[in-house]
Amino acid sequence: MDFFPNDLSGGEQQRVAIARSLIAKTDLILADEPTGNLDFKTSKEIFNYFIKLKKMNKTILFATHNRELANKADYKLSISNGNIKRVNGKK
Repeated sequence: MDFFPNDLSGGEQQRVAIARSLIAKTDLILADEPTGNLDFKTSKEIFNYFIKLKKMNKTILFATHNRELANKADYKLSISNGNIKRVNGKK
């Protein structure tokens, strides 16, 4: 509360952004690299929280370079040369 965003580390800024999205009580969460600046343990905790949100009928659309997290998604989209294609889907 006493700091401006540029006073926080990248990981702290990401945790604040995630908290703000949860407080907003929206049905759709757009997350661009939500775990990019977080350590492995915190990244896993955030993704586990996303799974809890999904069970509460929230839609989470996230972009990531983290293949482990991407493979846990219901389905993946790949963007290559301006083309978007579905890569996989859970059954």
